[in-house]
Amino acid sequence: MDRLVFLLSSGLARGAVLALFALSLVIVWRAARVVNFAQAAMAIAAVYVAFAITAASGSYWLGLIGGLATGALLGAAVEAGLMRRVPHTTPLPGMIVAIGLVMILQSGLSIAFGPQHRTMRPPFSERPFDLGGVPVLSPYELFVLVVAALVMGGLALLFNRTSLGLQLRASAFAPETSRLLGVRVPRMVTVGWMLSVATAALAALLLVPTELGLNPFAADLLFVNAFAVAVIGGLDSPAGALAAGIGVGILSSLVTGYVSASAAPLAVLAVLTAVLLLRPGGLVAAGKARSA
Repeated sequence: MDRLVFLLSSGLARGAVLALFALSLVIVWRAARVVNFAQAAMAIAAVYVAFAITAASGSYWLGLIGGLATGALLGAAVEAGLMRRVPHTTPLPGMIVAIGLVMILQSGLSIAFGPQHRTMRPPFSERPFDLGGVPVLSPYELFVLVVAALVMGGLALLFNRTSLGLQLRASAFAPETSRLLGVRVPRMVTVGWMLSVATAALAALLLVPTELGLNPFAADLLFVNAFAVAVIGGLDSPAGALAAGIGVGILSSLVTGYVSASAAPLAVLAVLTAVLLLRPGGLVAAGKARSA
């Protein structure tokens, strides 16, 4: 029982990170109808900036703010400088450009910083709390859950309760009608990219301190798992990204704890295959598909 509680709590924290990164993929898909394969590389570029700021200032929080700002600016630059000039008749050209951007960013980071892992210290202890002899969430995992909940809640309020959110949703679902109503659709797409990459950078910043360290490829596995989560939940569904992220995080933790670490990706693949066969649009698919 103690082992189950520990695995569930650690899986919940990992699932929150997966949900955040999957949500970033959903945001950019809804905004631009592009699966941004460069999301992990862009997020890690922002993490390197956060690492440099933290090393120079000694403040984790300044590094966190700097990393998020860098992610947002990088998202705006990539959208305005690259993606806006790509044909949008199908998602394929944007995906190809994103794959090329991955190669450029990862090669550039490797040249600038080297391939070695750099240790990033978390702002709180990773030692689990002991409740009645049962190890549960560590202070850092609790921090991850709180931050993820606040960001997801904030994004939900932004999209559903503000004028900017209404314009973002209108630009995504009915761009031509939105233009006729005076909405600056290109600007809204840029804002979508900024929110997407900043959210991905936050997810990477939360994950890297718990892994081997920071290197140019540190978020690649996170991207693979989060992309599976986004497909399982539904690429058009933020709620699906949240639910699938928590579910996949807990599933991976349980399989790792009771079977083996090598079996966890197979379990996620089995769930992904089942969803694609039985409900191709995702578990929380939109009621009606829309075109670009």
